[in-house]
Amino acid sequence: MLRATDLRKSYGTLNVLKGVDLHVESEEVLSIVGASGAGKSTLLHILGTLDLADIGSLIIDGKEISQLSVQQLANFRNERIGFIFQFHNLLPEFTALENVCLPGFIGGRPEKEVRKRGHELLGILGLTGRLDHKPSELSGGEQQRVAVARALINDPAIIFADEPSGNLDSKNAAELHGLFFRLRDELKKTFVIVTHNHDLAEMSDRKVEIVDGTISSS
Repeated sequence: MLRATDLRKSYGTLNVLKGVDLHVESEEVLSIVGASGAGKSTLLHILGTLDLADIGSLIIDGKEISQLSVQQLANFRNERIGFIFQFHNLLPEFTALENVCLPGFIGGRPEKEVRKRGHELLGILGLTGRLDHKPSELSGGEQQRVAVARALINDPAIIFADEPSGNLDSKNAAELHGLFFRLRDELKKTFVIVTHNHDLAEMSDRKVEIVDGTISSS
C-alpha cells in the first residue's frame, strides 16, 4: 500500500529525517513510536503528503507522489488518504454529520450519496443518535469517533493517525484502539499511527521505532 525510500527532510540546518525506508502492507495496522523530537510527526506528515520530503521516493496505492502536480496531489489526498488527529479538528458550527461529510463535499461527490455514507459510518461507530449534535454537545470519545468517520467518508486507501488517543481517558482510548482493528477487518482499511500509547503500539500488526531521524527497529 505504501513504500517510502530514503526519505530525508531538513528545516534550515536541522536534519529531521535522515534516510527513512518504510513499507506498509494493505490492511495492516502499523504503529510508529519514538521519543519526542525523533521525527515521528514529520514522517507522518510526509507519508500523508501534507509535507514533501527534500529527497526520497514515496509511492502510495501505486502512485509516485513526486510525479503529481499540486492539484493532482490535492485531489489524491482528498480521495485516497484519511487523517485522524489528536484534537479532532471538528468545525464547531457544524453538526456531527456535516463534519463527517465535508471531505466528500470538497471532493465534489453528490450530496445525497455523501450524506447516505455519513449516516452509515456514524451508525457503524455507534453515533446514530448524535447525527445532529454539534461538537460541543459530544464527549471527547464521541468527537474522536466523528473524526474517524470523517477520515473514512471518501473510502481512502490508507488512514494516517497522529496521537489519536492522546487527548482521551483510558476507557475511551481503549475503545478507539479496538475500533481501528474492527475497521481494518470490516472495511479492509490500512492504518499508520504515530503514538506514545504503549498498549496501542503492542496491539498493532507491526511496530517501528524512529530514533534520531531514522527507523531503528521493526
